[in-house]
Amino acid sequence: MIGINIEIKPASIEQKSVIANLIELYKHDLSEFELTDLNEHGRYGYKYLDHYWVEKNRHPFIICVDKKIAGFVLVNDITLTENGDLCIAEFFIMKKYRRKGIGKKVAFDIFSRFDLKWELSVSQDNTSGKAFWKQIIKEYTNQDYEIIENQNDLVYRFKVSV
Repeated sequence: MIGINIEIKPASIEQKSVIANLIELYKHDLSEFELTDLNEHGRYGYKYLDHYWVEKNRHPFIICVDKKIAGFVLVNDITLTENGDLCIAEFFIMKKYRRKGIGKKVAFDIFSRFDLKWELSVSQDNTSGKAFWKQIIKEYTNQDYEIIENQNDLVYRFKVSV
């Protein structure tokens, strides 16, 4: 990652359309694992996007690499179990920027911003996503995490101590 400048900034309301556009790419990537279809306008959409600028415990972030938009992260407090405080609801790095350590740096940075109990879920069918998050969480927590499996998802739970 020498020479790569990564910025992770809270997304302003003016950047909501940027995240909406990136969500289309993200949802396309996940379409092989999810049962969602395009709407009548040819978009996947994200019905909770507006909530990220009006609800207290939702946090939208834009990721830039060398001043170019490279992805986004959406954090909220809607966890699958009662033991979590926050979760990464959506995490997207454009393909051009993958496998360069950028996703790891972004995940570590986001976790470190909140001294709370985290949950993160990934589809059981998403082999590459499961491998990515297993490695990230294992390394970030020094193997101090819990896994809950259900029919559809693999849920990681862990505590951050900043």
